[in-house]
Parts: sequence; C-alpha cells; structure tokens
Amino acid sequence: MTDLFAQSEAANFEQVQPLAARMRPASLAEFVGQQHFLGQGKLLWRMLRARRLGSVIFYGPPGVGKTTLARLLADETDSRFRQLSAVTSGVKDVREILDQARNEVAAGGRPTLLVIDEIHRFNRAQQDALLPDVEEGVVILVGITTANPFFAVNDALVSRSRVFEFQPLAAEEIKIVVRRALMDTDRGLGKHNATIDDDALEFLAQISDGDARRALGALEVAVLSTESSPPLQGGARGGSPRLRLTRDLIADAVQRKAIRYDPTGDDHYDAASALIKSIRGSDPDAGIYWLARMLEGGEDVRFLTRRLIILASEDIGNADPHALPLAVAAMQACEFVGLPECQLTLAQAVTYLACAPKSNAATVAIGEARHDIREGRLLPVPRHLQDSHYPGAKRLGHGEGYEYAHDAPDAIAAQDYLGVEREYYRPTDRGFEKELAEQLKQIRMRLRGE
Repeated sequence: MTDLFAQSEAANFEQVQPLAARMRPASLAEFVGQQHFLGQGKLLWRMLRARRLGSVIFYGPPGVGKTTLARLLADETDSRFRQLSAVTSGVKDVREILDQARNEVAAGGRPTLLVIDEIHRFNRAQQDALLPDVEEGVVILVGITTANPFFAVNDALVSRSRVFEFQPLAAEEIKIVVRRALMDTDRGLGKHNATIDDDALEFLAQISDGDARRALGALEVAVLSTESSPPLQGGARGGSPRLRLTRDLIADAVQRKAIRYDPTGDDHYDAASALIKSIRGSDPDAGIYWLARMLEGGEDVRFLTRRLIILASEDIGNADPHALPLAVAAMQACEFVGLPECQLTLAQAVTYLACAPKSNAATVAIGEARHDIREGRLLPVPRHLQDSHYPGAKRLGHGEGYEYAHDAPDAIAAQDYLGVEREYYRPTDRGFEKELAEQLKQIRMRLRGE
C-alpha cells in the first residue's frame, strides 16, 4: 500500500513538472553540449574515466546543463547525491551534510557528492566551512554558479577545485534537444504526435540563445496551447493526423524574447568590452549592435555615457578634438531626455566615435609620464619656473631667468620647461593630429633654440 502511494505521489509530481525538468538526461550518453570539456579525451571525460573527479565548479549561463551534469556525475562516480541551494541554506545545513559525509567515509561507505546551487551567494564564512572537507576529499563538491567564480567565489575554494566554463548550446544542439522531446512518449511530447517545420525549428534554435530550458519551455507552450492547426494527414503513428508546429506558432509561443543580461555580472563587463573594442576598431555596425544589446538588457545609460566619454579621450584624443565635446554633450542630452528617446543620442555618439580617426597618443603620454614618476627619480622644478609671487621669493632666486612666452616671437620662448630631454607626446599622422604633429615639430625646435 505504501509503495502504491509513493508511486502515485511520484506520478503526480511528474505531471506538474515542466518539459525541461522531465527531459533531463538520465545518463551521460543523453547529455547534449559542453564537448569542449566532456567530449572524448577532454579533461572532465579523462577525470571520470580515471575515477578521480575531485571538486569542481560549474560556471555558465542558465539552461546549459550545469545542474543536470552534476546529478549525472553522482551516478558516474557511484556517490551519495546531496544538494543544497545557497539561497535557502546556511552553515548549519552545510555542516550537517559534511558530518554525515565524514561518518559515511569513516564507516567505509560511499563518498558524498555535494551540489551547491548558486554557490556565489554563500558568504565567505559559509564558503570557508567547506574548505577542510573539500581538501581532505570527504566530499566531492560541485559548485554551480552563473557568476564568474574568479570574482564571486573565495580564492581558497577556487584553488581546490577545477573550474569548468559552460558555453551556450549551439543551434544544432538545441535542435537535438527539441527533436528528442517531440519523439519521447514517456517524458516528452511524443503522445501529442507533433511535428515541427524546418524553419520553425531553426527559428526556435536561434532565438533560444543556447538555452535548452528556454527552447523546451516555448516548445511545450506551442504544443499544449495549440488545439487545432493545419495537420499532416496520414501521420507515421497509426495513420493519425499530426500536429504541425509552424514558425508562426513557435514565434507566438516565444512572444517577446527575454534577453539574458546581468547588468552587474559578466554580461555587463563582456558587452561593455565588446562595445568599446568595436568603436576603437572603427566598426560602427558592431558598436550599434552591442549598444542595442546593452540597452535591451536594461543597462544603466549613465554607465554607457561615461564609457563613451572615456573612449573619446583614450582612443580618439586629438585626432578628432570634436569627439570629447560630442561625448559630453551626449551624456548631458541623455540625462535631460532619458529613455527611450536618448537611444537616438547614444546611437549618434557611438557611430560618430566609431568613424572618427583614432589616436591613443595622449593616453600613451600620460601613462609614460606617470610611470617615470613612480619608477624614477622625481625631477625638481627648474628654478626659473618656480613660483615668484610671494614675498621673499626673489631672495631665494625663484623665477630668476624666466622668459615670458608672450614676449617671444610666436609666443614660444627658447627655454627648458622640464630639466631633462623627454618626449612623451608623439602625435599620430591621423586626423587633426597630423597637423598637430607638424606644429609640434616646429615648437620643439624653437624651444631648443634651433
């Protein structure tokens, strides 16, 4: 009677599970993706084959198989599977599992594979509680996180673990997952006798952004919410008509695409890096794309304008003196107008900066000067340049021999302003800086009295 009740409970829970949960791979053979570390001959494959798994950290975006693979590792290593969520668990929960694991090992039992979801949400004390048992091998820790562990997880814990970065699934891998779900009559949608058009499958694979959970969620909605659609007569299963999933049906099930973007995590820094590097590389099309990506993800407009102002000086400088005032004006306009209209201002700024001539001569100059100050002997201010506007300055000889530049021809006096021979600013031959280079050549000759 108890067994029947347990079976009934399990069946009821399975009925309410979403398709993505029901279709979790039951073995490594069913697992799709991450072949860069799980494929034959790759690191995790070799570790499993040698039965020397050790503690690992799985890091990557949602829906790419991190938790699923963690469950499969317990079977592959014949370990006791225990799971905690860093969102709802504390040190007490961790220590209770660690004590059980230690007792199990002491009694000659199986090791414990402890999966901790969102491990980056544990504070330092909670993460430190894991260290002794991880180091001694009492537990096999599988830390799962969407945040970069090299920033979000304690260095001590990272150093004791192998870090595996999960990549979004490729479009062809998403297609495998979708087709499998449509064919599976036990866990999937096979009983609905559905087929999907090639263009609909391609659309679903592309719009899912490598997230299998998102693809299966949209697929389930499309199948279950479609009571009638153009059937294909004489289907393969007993001649019954099949439910046909068209591109329009899939698009309707997907609705507005949810953008995967964490404005405080790796997505933020990676997209910002791509935006700046695209503008620096003079590609306005790529710059516009990354700008749009960040805006759609909810990026802070002030952050964007700050980055554009920095770039205007760092990468364009005097090659186009209009770049900096334009970037500053864009910041002021965005502050005044706000979204959504200020996207037009941002687009104008990004395309102008991308097309502007580039120079990092000013950036290099200040970098070299600061390096000299940090690493070398500090230069004294030449006596003729010292302040002479206070009583007693003349008695000290301050300002003696100074030549007032405006009294000299072209307002350039032949005198030394530094005390050593050093050229920090080396203008490029691009844009307005090409003119500056010619002017500076003449200026330096006059300063030397040539």
